[in-house]
Amino acid sequence: MRFRPLRTSRNTPDPTVPISDPPESMTAVVFDEPGGPEVLHTASVPVPTPVLSEVLVRVVGAGINPIDAKTRAGKGLAGAVSHFPTVPGFDFSGVVVQAPYEAHPFPPGTEVFGMAAYPRSGGSYAEYVVVPTLSLARKPAALSHVEAAGVPLAALTAWGLIVETARAHEGQRILIHAGSGGVGHFAVQFAAYFGAHVTATASGRNASWLRELGANVVIDYTTTKFDEVLSGMDVVIDLVGNAIDDTGTRSLSVLRPGGIYVLVPTGSWPEYAEAADAAGVRATSFKVIPDGNALATIGRLLDSGAVQVYVEKVLDLPDAAQAHTALEDGHTRGKIVLRVSDD
Repeated sequence: MRFRPLRTSRNTPDPTVPISDPPESMTAVVFDEPGGPEVLHTASVPVPTPVLSEVLVRVVGAGINPIDAKTRAGKGLAGAVSHFPTVPGFDFSGVVVQAPYEAHPFPPGTEVFGMAAYPRSGGSYAEYVVVPTLSLARKPAALSHVEAAGVPLAALTAWGLIVETARAHEGQRILIHAGSGGVGHFAVQFAAYFGAHVTATASGRNASWLRELGANVVIDYTTTKFDEVLSGMDVVIDLVGNAIDDTGTRSLSVLRPGGIYVLVPTGSWPEYAEAADAAGVRATSFKVIPDGNALATIGRLLDSGAVQVYVEKVLDLPDAAQAHTALEDGHTRGKIVLRVSDD
């Protein structure tokens, strides 16, 4: 694994740079009804107003995630969308414009990254976003805003899977499906960082890259069935589910008795718990927690070079439909990010 030297400078606001008041309206990507990527379009919408402990952030980069595309298509979190048009998106990196009080830990001018509370509030595919204080962290100094925007949801998901659920440790055997994706490439790195023996499934083109990130074994799913070559795994992190080639069902057979199967994709295998019980293994689903403290820890790992984010494609905000098409086509290595404004 490649390492960068630790940067000692902290990401603090420059008091000599004036912070202007936000405009009344902004450009955002919205959709007026669920559908394919083509329903995404730009519109002028009001700049959101922060309340209570929320912070207003000027967005520089916005990350794209599978849950964004599922929600846009009428699945995922679509049932919680209260009105249309709606501004989607969770991940962002940007600069604080308004904080709730003078001594707030993220004063105006602070470079931050985190997760928006979509769909309870407007999403991050916009020039401004309101964010709960507890869902924020200071942007890693080693990363650009575009790089940082690819981190929050995927890395927090991976952290919850590997550190908080699997409790990765020395010698533990962990299988990670879709290791080269957004969540997967973080999960591989976290598991390796904590000493686990990591096996990942991915296409052959990503094998050498995943080994650089810390995977001990990479199985090319296009040529080899993982359940024919593996057994006795302690943990399976399933980022695919039964939506493709019965990956979930087959995963149960490679776990040791009492091992744990963790299913991530929403709705991909409703019967997983019963199947796991019948197979004599434990099972749980997982939902990301937008924890700013955990994100700050991840940020320190990114600053040290112990963990890396890989952004495969950067598109401008009006090209959100193209970004969703690329995401849904599959085979993306790492992350896709929208460039919203100048750094």
